Amino acid sequence: MPLLDWLHPFIAHFGYFAVFVLVALESAGVPLPGETALVTAALFAGQGALNIEAVMAAAAAAAILGDNFGYWVGRDFGFPLAYRYGHWVRLDEGKLKVAQYLFLRHGGKIVFFGRFVAILRTFAAFLAGVNRLPWPRFVLFNALGGVVWAILFGLGGFFLGVAFETYARPVGLTALGCAVIGAFVASRFIAHRAEALREKAEAAFPGPLVAPRE
Repeated sequence: MPLLDWLHPFIAHFGYFAVFVLVALESAGVPLPGETALVTAALFAGQGALNIEAVMAAAAAAAILGDNFGYWVGRDFGFPLAYRYGHWVRLDEGKLKVAQYLFLRHGGKIVFFGRFVAILRTFAAFLAGVNRLPWPRFVLFNALGGVVWAILFGLGGFFLGVAFETYARPVGLTALGCAVIGAFVASRFIAHRAEALREKAEAAFPGPLVAPRE
């Protein structure tokens, strides 16, 4: 049974263009199934309908381009919006400073590994822009993450073929369960370290909060 029924005819009709558009939009911050589009196209490639190298190239290029768009939107517009309206989602000045501090220390890692996590894949580039991760550093880790992600998921779908669709649902549910458990553990760890992180962030950015600088 297909993961998303509408993706099959869409990708069958538009091919590489469909993969490019869906992955690019997801990477730019639009919650679309870019990763599922990549795997679905890889399934078609496994059946001989598409070329797997072209599928992976389209996905990698789209991921890099979309992420760069999200980065520049976040850099130019993200901080004023977060600073002015963040309190609506309980994002106060202290949390914004912690975010700046974490991106200062681990920005490259967040961008790279964020490509492999559903929610972060959509928003990591935007957050990198908001926190003014230096663009050359962002480009490096973004490109590495996009290429590795496209190769791993492209080849996975290509070689697993129909078996991927057979086992994707239980595997997805298992992964979801692990993600929920991991998120809970991480939230408890962060809550435990919250005060220490706030102190470190305040030491790094003393005084009133200002827009991050490159």
